[in-house]
Amino acid sequence: MSLLTLLFFIFFLLSSPPLISSTTTTTPPTAYEALESYGFPPGLLPVGVTGYTLDEQTGNFEVYIGQTCKYTVQGYNLKYESTISGVISQNKLTKLKGISVKVLFVWLSIVEVSRDGNELYLSVGILSAAFDITGFVESPQCGCGFDCNDVGSVEIKEDGLLRSVW
Repeated sequence: MSLLTLLFFIFFLLSSPPLISSTTTTTPPTAYEALESYGFPPGLLPVGVTGYTLDEQTGNFEVYIGQTCKYTVQGYNLKYESTISGVISQNKLTKLKGISVKVLFVWLSIVEVSRDGNELYLSVGILSAAFDITGFVESPQCGCGFDCNDVGSVEIKEDGLLRSVW
């Protein structure tokens, strides 16, 4: 190889872009991480979120689960539609659509969730209930909530009531 060819080859290598890019690509946060960035625990959403959209300017969001999701947690029957939408801001979810809770024999839409310290307030309109935030650290699973080893069974809770897991 001649000296001129060798110099040309070195010049070519030094002037061409690298074959392996050293730029770091950041992945967008998951829906659970996005919730946390607004002050909410990830357990407000069940396991299995397939995606979401969020307009950071307006707070409008949609969360996609893929199918309707039902489970029981702390004696409450909850239902998530395949798409949940609303408006998110720091410590506040408003205009919620797609989440409901069964009260007696009626499904009521949860329309707002707010956080005040370590309390979460879930509202179905004129009524709301407060829950300790520690109950929302983990995400429940569709169909079984947190009792996934006992799916389809009936168990007796400490308060003596029978509860079935569906």
